[in-house]
Amino acid sequence: MIFLTETELEGKQAYYGEICDHFADQGLILGNWDYDQGLFDKILYKRGGVTIYLRCPFDVIRGELDQQDALLLFKKPFIIKHILNIGLDEEESPVLTVTGLEQFQKPVDKDAPIEKKSSWAEDAEQVINKTLSGMAFVPI
Repeated sequence: MIFLTETELEGKQAYYGEICDHFADQGLILGNWDYDQGLFDKILYKRGGVTIYLRCPFDVIRGELDQQDALLLFKKPFIIKHILNIGLDEEESPVLTVTGLEQFQKPVDKDAPIEKKSSWAEDAEQVINKTLSGMAFVPI
């Protein structure tokens, strides 16, 4: 995992409804979330079972995330590399597989080492800085 230090995102506040489309236009899609926190994700690289993500985590400090007026507070963005198991799952349950409940295998490594860290960090910081340009944030 690489935490990004050269962005202005950390500490910014914004309303979910005002930024969601703008983030999506830059390829940052709401990923793992619940009503009081979440992540905007962008795939920076994907090949075979290897995926490198840019993740922009946030807390919901007022409201609930499924509401347009939910107020978000962004935390430090980071890059993470997942290596998925694309082979057969020897421990899979035939019943779960047939019913469709067993859809995904556990990753081989959900926080794998990242080569060329400075290059990935630079690419991710450019994505964030482009996303931030022209956005209006809520004053703290």
